[in-house]
Amino acid sequence: MAKLIRFGVSVDAELLDSFDKLILEHKYSNRSQAIAVLMRNKLIARNQQRKNANIVAIISLVYNHHRRELVNKVMEVQHDFQKIIISSQHIHLDHAYCLEIIACKGKNSIILELSHALGAIKGIKHTSLSMTSSGK
Repeated sequence: MAKLIRFGVSVDAELLDSFDKLILEHKYSNRSQAIAVLMRNKLIARNQQRKNANIVAIISLVYNHHRRELVNKVMEVQHDFQKIIISSQHIHLDHAYCLEIIACKGKNSIILELSHALGAIKGIKHTSLSMTSSGK
């Protein structure tokens, strides 16, 4: 386990009260845990901004599968980016709409390119990109 270091922080009383409420809402066991989570999230977000950062990501798409050639176009784009796609899952939401979830691992610039290419396909109702650290 990593060595723990104790340090002090001075903040406005109202800010601390609001933070303590957030800690309760998110069920953190203490302030230290909540601060560590915030620090990690900020460091991950900074890393995601680096052009060649290695990340993992989930791209989700919602679309009407009855739309002519749409499914084929989605598949073509995925095949163009097969080196970074780890897995994909197709979920039927109802008779017309589907959710496609695509797990990726690689350079953030290439993952962004994939996300934009999928989102630009005519007929895609919604795309969402969630990026995070690869754990390293």
